[in-house]
Order: sequence, then structure tokens, then C-alpha cells
Amino acid sequence: MKESVRFDRFSARTGSNSAGEDLESMKLRIHGRLVSELDPSKMASEDEGEVREVVQEAINVLLDEEEGAARLNLKQRQIMVNELLDEVLGFGPLQSLLDDPTVSEIMVNAADDVYVERNGLLEKTNKTFRDDAHVMQVVERIIAPLGRRLDEGSPMVDARVPGGYRLNAIIPPLSLRGPTVTIRKFFQERYWMDDLVRIGTLTQEVADLLKICVEARLNMVISGGTGTGKTTLLNTLSAFIPASQRIVTIENPAELQLRQPHVVRLETRPPSIEGKNEVAQRELVINALRMRPDRIIVGESRSGEAFDMLQAMNTGHEGSMTTVHANAPRDALSRIENMVMLAGFDLPVKVIREMVASALDLIVQISRFSDGTRRVTNVTEVAGMEGMTITTQDIYTFVQRGVDRDGKVIGALESTGIRPYFTEKLASLGLYLPPGLFVRAGL
Repeated sequence: MKESVRFDRFSARTGSNSAGEDLESMKLRIHGRLVSELDPSKMASEDEGEVREVVQEAINVLLDEEEGAARLNLKQRQIMVNELLDEVLGFGPLQSLLDDPTVSEIMVNAADDVYVERNGLLEKTNKTFRDDAHVMQVVERIIAPLGRRLDEGSPMVDARVPGGYRLNAIIPPLSLRGPTVTIRKFFQERYWMDDLVRIGTLTQEVADLLKICVEARLNMVISGGTGTGKTTLLNTLSAFIPASQRIVTIENPAELQLRQPHVVRLETRPPSIEGKNEVAQRELVINALRMRPDRIIVGESRSGEAFDMLQAMNTGHEGSMTTVHANAPRDALSRIENMVMLAGFDLPVKVIREMVASALDLIVQISRFSDGTRRVTNVTEVAGMEGMTITTQDIYTFVQRGVDRDGKVIGALESTGIRPYFTEKLASLGLYLPPGLFVRAGL
């Protein structure tokens, strides 16, 4: 994967301006012959390894028939074989990136401009497509089994692919540089709270606090920007929900990996090609209330479903959780307020804020720093109302003290010394927090 060499780079080494074009032409010829000459019956096997062997053997036979193949050394020949295998059986230049466990996101800005995210940082790759048509060919191959389309009539597509990732694609005239593709991979190995503590996302003290809050059925919102790890943290916190409870999850797309035995997973449905039969998150939240849930988990609140989520939290479905896009706890409250307004009810602002203050107990803010690390920056209690204002108090905040020579952010998640009001609720349930948990650093 890391040794992949494009043919234009090969031509630069040989000093021939046309060598790269000749090799690319050779690759196209072999690919065309593979598509037309391979026996479909040999490709019908359910054994992927067997199919791969058949295709690889065919590629080697066709390569032997190509006069220019003699110029390739063993390494270059293997690179061509691998790229042809990816074209026939996989997703072309994207396949090796999809197979790379260190890559969390793939971004195709143009046919010759492909980036990936590794460890929270962006880096440009040497992967390229032949042209825009090649990009479209790969995207259509990905979305074809899903019954989705991408053309002038439907120039955007956002879909969850069964392989374990989410694809977003947008094409001209909406995208000015050509087809633009973003693929976010869902990590198959689930993170546990010990993992997040080990990598520094939060401290053991805060992990213990959040565990008790989940067990005590406090209503929680996880707030953060795009790619900060909101879903990962939500997934981790959900592990503390008792196995005896019935959980209904609502997502777009489905990413959570709950391990409890009694989980019902719901996923939104996009409109059909005719623009009909869409099922939005709000409809699923309303339906979930009729499914006898102990807890409702909404993967991400984006619109009017926030109103129904708050209603559920206020009417017996305590311990529910969701995520929102926001850069700070106060911003999260404002965003929830705006989403409730999108539900279409002409409610006074004070009524909406009272609903929010009554429903929510805790906001956990997570951020991605300049060094690529993702850390919890605030654990904030929603304390109630004062006049027209929702009152909050930070229980823990991240204090940044600088950046070292390697660009790594130096800082720590520290207690503010404020003891939250919800400790009374915990005590009524027989749950007690360690006395030293809220001791302010340095005191």
C-alpha cells in the first residue's frame, strides 16, 4: 500500500515522456480485456480468495502477451497486478486506502487530488484517478448495490455502505472541480472507556463520573465539531447502560455498536429516486416512543427531532443520550433551542428554554486539537433557569498550558471545584461519588 508507485512517476525515472502514458494505456487495455474475456461462471464463486486467484492468473496471462510488460521489473509488475485487481474486484485507487486500518477518512477533492486523515491529521496521498469519469465509475460501483444514483438529476448522495463506512459524493455543477468524494470509515474495533483514558481523551476521574451519571439515568448531550469523536464517546458511554434495559437507537447513518442484548436499531431512509418514501429522524423518534424503550439514543440531533427527544426525556425516558454539532456547551444549548423551533411549533422562547433546562442534566464537550488529538474539554451541568437564561456550571474543564516542540498540546482536564446539583439525585438512588472527586487542582 505505502509502496504504490504511479506510472507517471515511473516515466520520470526512466526519462521517457511517453513511458507513463504507454504503461497507463497498457493497464487500460488489460482491464478492458479482463472485463470482456473473464468467464462469469468463474467469478460466481462465493470464495473471495478463489475469485482473486482466477483474476490474478488472468492478469498475468494478459501481461505476458503485452510487449511493453518486459520493461517492468518484478516490483513494478506486482504494482500493476495489484492495481488491476483493485479495478476489477475493488474500488480502484481507493481500495488500498479502505484496507488501511490507519486511515480514518478519505477525501477525493479532484481526480488527481486525494487526501486521507491519519491520527486526526490530514495528509496528501500519491493516489490518483485517470479522470473524472474514473472517479464516477468507482462511486457508482460503490452505491449501485444500495439502489442509489448520482447524476445531474440527483447530484448529491450520502449513504452508509455495508463494508463499514459512510460515503458522501457531490458532482458538477454543484462541485466546481469535478466529482468530490468523502468517505468516513467506521472502526470495527469498539473503543472502551479504558481505551479513551489511555489515549488521553479524558481522565479516569471523569470516566468514573460519567459512568455513574449513565447508571443514574441522567440525560446527556455530547457536543462537538465534525470529526471530534462524538459518536465514539457516545458509543463508549452506552456500554454503562445495564443489560436489563431496552434501548432504541435512531441514527443517520447507523454507526453505534451497542453490546447489550436488548437493543432495537432504527435508521432513517432517504427519498427514493422519485423523491418519495423518505423517513426522517423525527418520525423514528416519535415511533420509538411507542416501542416501550427504557432509553432512547439518537445518534445525532439535526432538526425537529430535538423537540421529541426533549419530550421523551421529560416524560419517563430518563437516561437518554444524543449528540449535537457545537463548539461549546452554551452553543449546544442554543443549537438545541434552534432545532426545537424547526419542529414547527410556535412556542415562546421561555417555554423552549424551560423544556431544555428540565430535560437535560449534563453536556459533555469534546474537541479536536491542532495536534490531531481528541479530548473532552468540558463536563457541564445544566443547573436550571434564571429568568430567561438557562444556567450552567462547569464541573471539569480542559486547561491548556502550551504546545511542545513537536506541536503536541500540553494541558489537562481539571476539576473546577464545583459540586454539581445532581449529586442529590445520585444519593437518592444509593449512588455516591468519591468526596475528593471535585477538588479543584492546586487546592
